Formats: sequence, C-alpha cells, structure tokens
Amino acid sequence: MSSSNDSSASVRARRPLNRASVLTALVVIGATSIVIAAQQSAPRVLEVEKLRDNLFVLKGTGSGGNTAVFVGSSGVVVVDTKIPGWGPALLAKIKELTPKPITTIINTHTHYDHVGTNPDFPDNVDIVVHENTKANMEAMRAVTGIPLDQQTYLGVFKDSKGKGLAKRSFKDKMTLGGGADQIDLYYFGRGHTNGDAWVVFPGLRVMHAGDIFSGKNLPLLDANNGGSGVAIGDTLAKAASEVKNVDAIITGHSTVMTLKDLAEYAEFNREFAAMVQAGKKAGKSVDDIVSGWTMPAKYTGYSAAAPARLKANVEVIYNELK
Repeated sequence: MSSSNDSSASVRARRPLNRASVLTALVVIGATSIVIAAQQSAPRVLEVEKLRDNLFVLKGTGSGGNTAVFVGSSGVVVVDTKIPGWGPALLAKIKELTPKPITTIINTHTHYDHVGTNPDFPDNVDIVVHENTKANMEAMRAVTGIPLDQQTYLGVFKDSKGKGLAKRSFKDKMTLGGGADQIDLYYFGRGHTNGDAWVVFPGLRVMHAGDIFSGKNLPLLDANNGGSGVAIGDTLAKAASEVKNVDAIITGHSTVMTLKDLAEYAEFNREFAAMVQAGKKAGKSVDDIVSGWTMPAKYTGYSAAAPARLKANVEVIYNELK
C-alpha cells in the first residue's frame, strides 16, 4: 500500500514539471524563431574604408568578398559585387560616395560571393573578367570544398536570364582607361581558380587581389573551377615580383596588406604544396598528411586551419601530383 501511494504521489509531482518543460521548450523555440526572423530581416549594412580620396573598400558582415569602388573622372569602376541580395545596399552606398554613374564592373573570379549582385546593376555597365572566369561564370559550377547546401546562389545568372554575365575578357593583361583613371588587369596563372584577375590602380599604388589572396589563411582551392594547389604558390610569387609600385593590396576577405605580405603568402603556399608532395612520396595517405600538419610557428598572424579546409586542400594537391 505504501509503495502504491508513493508511486501515485510521484506521478502527480512529475506532471507539473512536464508541463513546465513543455512551456520552457516552446518559449525557447519561439525566441529562436524571433532571432532567426530578425536576422533575416536585419538591414544590410556596408562599412566604408577609405584608402584614397577616390578609392574605397566596402565590407559588410555576411555580404561576401571585399568590394572596391574606384571613382574616376567620368564614372565609377566596381571590383566584385558580393552575394545576391546585397545589390540595393551596394548601389545605395556607392551613390552616397559619388553621384557619378557606374560604368564598369570587374570580377576577380567566378564565385557567387564576388559576382552575386552583377544582375542588379544597370544594363549598360561594362563587365570585364579573365577569359577563364567568363567561361566559369557562364557555367557556374559548384565550388570545391564547400557543402552544396551552402551554395544556394549558383543559379544567379540562370535566374537573371544571363543579365550580369561578363561582356569582355582578357588573357594575360588588359588596360582600362588612361592617365589618373588607368586600371591594369593581370593574369599570372592558376590558384584559387583558373581565372583569378589582379586589378591594379597604378596611379594610387593599390591592387585588388580577390580570393587568390583572401587573407593570411589556407586558401580555398577550387579545383572544380580550375584552381590549383600546386601552382598557387608560383602564381602568388609571380604577382609579388612582377607588379611594381604597389603599397597596398585589397585582399578578398581580410584587411589591406602589402607586397611583403603577398611574398610571404606565396612562400607559405609553396611550402604547403611541398609538404603534401613529400608526404605522398613517402606513401602517406591524405588523412596521414592532414593529421601530421600544423601551422608553422613562423607564420604568425595566420588563421588556424579549419579541419574541412585543411583536408580539402591536401586532397586537391594530392590528386594533382602524379
């Protein structure tokens, strides 16, 4: 009898707790939904970094790659246009900087976080890229090393019926404008993709590198769009040695850096490729190489390697090596 009564009391005692747990869960779910909704409806804010009187870098959390805005004598040149959805914010911010019309877009490469708002610009805007990037933009293939469920913008040009695709391309070098308005475009070889353009403003001593130099980190090697972990070190070194009279480099996603930083980054990538090559030659597997590598201490200030990026890069280089 006593045992039975205790059990009934226990059941009665638990019921209020169960109701409380359900109510708590509902409150948490409701709060989470509110936070998500707030994030989705949050205003898209772009910060402006002034590099020169007529050259600005536009950044924003979740907006994609760094955008350069060059205000020339008769119009504006935009380098990289962020992810889809940021077009109105980008156009509004440029209008705040200058009343001059946008005449040209230069895309450093094909990835959707650098070409995503091309379709939002006026039809008469010229769009210039490397010839391989032109083909890559028309195909918009998936990016190596990024989960497909995170690549929701691959249909950006299909959705726009081709609006925003490149109108002109170059092979090794192209010069736009002249005098104070001159912009030099270079291609030094494969790296992040097979179409990475380097954009130089010679009168301002500034270069935009895009994601072949996204920052001091392991680069994303997009083999699916022609990228190469074997070639990237040499490509970076070529850029560092052949581009003259540049004081500042706009990186793809990080802070403004220097030619010295670029030369160091070239050596970092060369060493990484050599490490993978030595491991493969010794009969090690991809996983063996990954587990045995840590960021060399001499590369101070470099971001820690994310496990997925580290493995993806080792795999890309491992597969390239014969």
